[in-house]
Amino acid sequence: MDCAQSVDLAGLYRDSGIAAVLDELDRDLVGLLPVKTRIREIAALLIVERARSQLDLASGAPTLHMCFSGNPGTGKTTVALRMAEVLHRLGYIRRNHLVSVTRDDLVGQYIGHTAPKTRDVLKRAMGGVLFIDEAYYLYRPENERDYGQEAIEILLQTMENQRDDLVVILAGYTSRMETFFQSNPGFRSRIAHHIEFPDYEQGELVQIAERMLDGMHYAFDADSREAFAEYIARRTRQPNFANARSVRNALDRARLRQARRLFARAIAGGAPIDTAALMRITSEDIRASRVFDESVAGSLLNGVSHQPHAGTSPPGPI
Repeated sequence: MDCAQSVDLAGLYRDSGIAAVLDELDRDLVGLLPVKTRIREIAALLIVERARSQLDLASGAPTLHMCFSGNPGTGKTTVALRMAEVLHRLGYIRRNHLVSVTRDDLVGQYIGHTAPKTRDVLKRAMGGVLFIDEAYYLYRPENERDYGQEAIEILLQTMENQRDDLVVILAGYTSRMETFFQSNPGFRSRIAHHIEFPDYEQGELVQIAERMLDGMHYAFDADSREAFAEYIARRTRQPNFANARSVRNALDRARLRQARRLFARAIAGGAPIDTAALMRITSEDIRASRVFDESVAGSLLNGVSHQPHAGTSPPGPI
């Protein structure tokens, strides 16, 4: 072999266009530095693999199946979408395409129902990325008549035999995913990259709220920003907090309170509502939340599970 051969890694990186995708990921998601670092490492690995293939050094297609573990609302779906774009730009999948599913999309309710459901999902995802949220619900050993194991067997076979044309990303709570892998070692052996998504810091959650409001043409003022920071400090100590998902729920309720406040003012014969008033979320809109009711907040802290049931959004005070 001619060791004098070389390849322009920087050129491959530039020509792939993934720099724009990675920069967009940095802009779109607050925090999550360990996740962003790992995505960049995977991108670098794939570029090097591409370079090796150009010099006939490739040792076979890399295994790209992944596991994203962490609590709800930590950006797993958003990162999966960006990962699909990175893989497509680098030529590892045919389409910039992600199919997101849960157990209900894969597992049937009677004999002979699961296989066609699972194969239909795989057919739709082929050439792209299949994202399976709350993947541990596929396995229910306590129910002898459950058909999840059939879906698992089909998935495992496809992940192995068609790994050149499909990337599977499993997602869910860290502890439950670990139990799932212990019960299904075939999955663990096929997953090349395990990425853990940390919970957001309180300051990051306030930044996320401000970004969400900006995208909807709303804004905090100084008092309401302080009130929302206090809201986050209280809410994160309560059960079923779901990071950015809970932030969005809280803002939706604050917008309802703002609308009620402005409408009441208008009906009472107040002055016309100007643009600034329509955009501003006040501290009154935030502090009306049950989170600031000490009696309610205290009762919520007693004996409530921190993990939602399958197929439901985490409940909780907003």
